[in-house]
Amino acid sequence: MRARKNRRYDLDAVATQVSVFDDPVTLETYRPPVEYENAHRFDPLARWTWREEKQVVRKIDIRIMIWACVMFFALDLDRGNLSQANTDNFLEDLGLTTNDYNLGNTLFRVSFLIAELPSQLISKRIGPDVWVPTQMVLWSVVAFSQFWLSGRTSFLVCRYLLGTLQGGFIPDVVLYLSYFYTKKELPIRLAFFWISNYLSDIISAFLATGILQMRGIGGRAGWRFLFLIEGLLTLCAGVASFYMMPPGPTQTKAWYRPKGWFSDREETIMVNRVLRDDPSKSDMHNRQGLTLRMIYDAVSDWRMWPIYILGLTHMMPVGPPQQYLTLSLRNLGFNTTEANLLSIPSTIIGMIMLLFTAWFSEVINSRVFSTIILQIWALPLLVALYTFNKATSDWVYFAVVTLITGFPYIHPIQVAWASRNSYSVRTRTVSASVYNMFVQAGGIIYANIYRKDDAPLYKRGNKVLIAICCMNLALYALTWVFYHTLNKWRDNKWGRLSKEEQDNYLKTTKDEGNERLDFRFAY
Repeated sequence: MRARKNRRYDLDAVATQVSVFDDPVTLETYRPPVEYENAHRFDPLARWTWREEKQVVRKIDIRIMIWACVMFFALDLDRGNLSQANTDNFLEDLGLTTNDYNLGNTLFRVSFLIAELPSQLISKRIGPDVWVPTQMVLWSVVAFSQFWLSGRTSFLVCRYLLGTLQGGFIPDVVLYLSYFYTKKELPIRLAFFWISNYLSDIISAFLATGILQMRGIGGRAGWRFLFLIEGLLTLCAGVASFYMMPPGPTQTKAWYRPKGWFSDREETIMVNRVLRDDPSKSDMHNRQGLTLRMIYDAVSDWRMWPIYILGLTHMMPVGPPQQYLTLSLRNLGFNTTEANLLSIPSTIIGMIMLLFTAWFSEVINSRVFSTIILQIWALPLLVALYTFNKATSDWVYFAVVTLITGFPYIHPIQVAWASRNSYSVRTRTVSASVYNMFVQAGGIIYANIYRKDDAPLYKRGNKVLIAICCMNLALYALTWVFYHTLNKWRDNKWGRLSKEEQDNYLKTTKDEGNERLDFRFAY
């Protein structure tokens, strides 16, 4: 509370908060190793004001965060334009069925899932500042090559390649952002990171409305030009990213940027504020790869598995209606332009709810109670959708589906939650990938819930979605109990130790990351 008052009322007050570096015992326990790329800026005696810190954070937002959003915008432009292509007779032109479309989405998610961990390992070894732009250039080439799709085989191959090259992008960037932000700042930044996803959906809907009018030019379908133009746009963003992503807070100088982005004073503030918030961020340097043992230890960390399970199931109730939104609008009789424009309201609602849930999670300081909102939002709407029949008004159907697909997107909160509970660079690197692998596995499952023989109302599918939504409510409750019990057990055990025993534990323990007895899980 005092920190908040300082931020709000006294910008010239000292911003430095109590940390493990204030105690001589814990200072040596958590002192960054010399291999850490920012070790030369570490200073346990450094002090700065709230005004200075706010200026540094604002500069990070402008220099680092905005470009991260641009990159995600590019990802979603190529990842989501298949939905717009569907409004231009994409399936009919290539002789594809709904089941072929499902298979394409499944292949995309399978390849995306498979690529998650390898991508993170490559990124950790060579640096996200090199690997992320390389990914973007490679997937952009595949994206604009869809201009020449010729049938089922080429469609499936391109979906698989896109998933392979895009897999790992999100956890790579999330890990990169964690170098610059504290654990309290990251959730709202990730919310804005995903806002670029929504903006991409809105802008691409308008782009598609114009580009798809090119149908007939050179005897080509409009969706071909959609893939070509948007793929070339993301290629430009990928090339620019080589110049816009510095390796880390103290490594912004380059031949094309000789003075760098931050002064020595600003670098000192950046490094020390992040380490005082989370000392584990100096465990590894940003070009250090993971050993097989590190990977095994991170994957087998049972304390992280409740979050992984939520990653698998949380999107299932709303995924199929979102995936089939434009196709459903076409089935209702709306034309290509109308279907694309009518998809925008759900995007705007979702964007507002995303910001609300990110803000709400910090206000109440509870990850469970802010993320369970999605299930509470979806359940009554899915029940309403299940009751619809062929006599239901098209506009009533549109309203309900729009609300379902405008759900509170709590994925960024859960990504930050996984990062926060990892409490080591090693675990954080792997957990980000494993969490996203579970999310993609969930996507593979829900991509096949709506089937051709259940169209157009998908009664059977909606019944399954309602059951999953009810199951999720129970899973979130169990997750709260799990972390609450674990923290209470550690509180009791730590409290029974004398001050000397606590100091001895900190000096001699071999426990790492969230295994440490002095670490508490967020829930």
